[in-house]
Amino acid sequence: MHWLPYFRGVKIIEQALQFIIGPLEWIMLTLVVGGGLYLLIHSRGYALRNIGLASRLLFQKEKEKGISRFEALSAVMASTVGLGNISGVAIAIYMGGPGVLVWMWITAILGATIKFYSCSLAVLFREKEADGTPLGGPMYTLRKGLPRWGQPLAVLFATAGLFGVLPAFTANQLTQTVITVVQPQQWAQQPVWVWKAGLGVLFTLLSAWVILGGLKKIVQVTAKMVPVMVVLYFLLGSYILVVNYNAIVPTFQMIFNDAFTLQAASTGGFWGLLLLGIRRAIFSNESGVGTAPMYHGQSQTKAPLNEGLVAALGPLLDTILVCTITGLIILISGVEAQGEVNGIVLTLAAFERLFFGWGNELLLLMVLVFGISSLLSYAYYGVKCMRFLRPHTRGELYNYIYLASIVFSAITTVDLVIGLIDVSFALMCIPNMLGILYLSQHIRQQIINASPKK
Repeated sequence: MHWLPYFRGVKIIEQALQFIIGPLEWIMLTLVVGGGLYLLIHSRGYALRNIGLASRLLFQKEKEKGISRFEALSAVMASTVGLGNISGVAIAIYMGGPGVLVWMWITAILGATIKFYSCSLAVLFREKEADGTPLGGPMYTLRKGLPRWGQPLAVLFATAGLFGVLPAFTANQLTQTVITVVQPQQWAQQPVWVWKAGLGVLFTLLSAWVILGGLKKIVQVTAKMVPVMVVLYFLLGSYILVVNYNAIVPTFQMIFNDAFTLQAASTGGFWGLLLLGIRRAIFSNESGVGTAPMYHGQSQTKAPLNEGLVAALGPLLDTILVCTITGLIILISGVEAQGEVNGIVLTLAAFERLFFGWGNELLLLMVLVFGISSLLSYAYYGVKCMRFLRPHTRGELYNYIYLASIVFSAITTVDLVIGLIDVSFALMCIPNMLGILYLSQHIRQQIINASPKK
């Protein structure tokens, strides 16, 4: 029996987080959906109209200090194309039903526009270190773009970021997957939490090897891992759709019927689906949260719009593609109707049913790659937040806090983990979106200048 759910302190924290997230998520909902719609109209769909150009820009390199656009996008996707796309989708379907996917798709489209603006602003308003290395992210955008009241918002963002980027969800669900598939307690009689703690130590050591090497080591490793893992997961999803082609149309009908039924709207379930779908989509692709600009702000590019266009590819790939594959696998398998499994266990059950008894092993491989890549890329966000808050101290000290938290996250409860991330992401999203909306005219002017003159 797991001992942590019965520890009174943990329960109190869980309840407090649930109480706090209520009003915060409605503010976040308004800013992400309302703000995203405004930016979509404001830019006349510029990011979505130039997806082809973004794909070409992705592999172009410039002879400037910083990281390449491909390395920046790979590092961002290493954190977003992770367990949020596998476990987060399962949690959303478990809590809100198939219709949640519709709102995840809508948020991804808006998210592409938000990331276009936020990452363009990160380049436009970035600062430089003494050696000329670019230094960008929402906290620098807020401080430089909003001189009068940007500093308090930047401090709020960076403080929330110290907690929001901790590897809580990833480490928790990664260890849960290994325990569920391998079941080590059956061949060595030890409590489950002992095995989880041991796995936490192992993941800590693996992560430390890359994280302590700094930004260059992180982007070099993730640039190799991300393309491979996305292609593999796409092939797995394609196989499921080909084998179960008869279920594709009924599954999509179920998704849209569940999202737009009058019964759901009249009972309040409609708003619950909308809110849950947006919350999980934000957790999946982090649009509006402000993490992506921390990597894209370090890019070699000198053209803000070019970096913004490349960043816009992220939500389309990780939510429209990867999250949809996970959702279809769960719904086609029918395991969501069982009702008693949640999180990564639900996805495991779906893979096991559809892959002829080898599903657990296949998903375990994918989870290990996805999860470890997320552990590597998230650490740098915390380092940047620490360096902003304490510029005269070594931001790399955060790495040791980050690594230590992997073990704790491995053995704690999933409810505590989700609550901590949701509150932190909301507190990051609110100042970031306010800054983006206030400074959006700068990007609008760049778009006008870049448009062909008639």
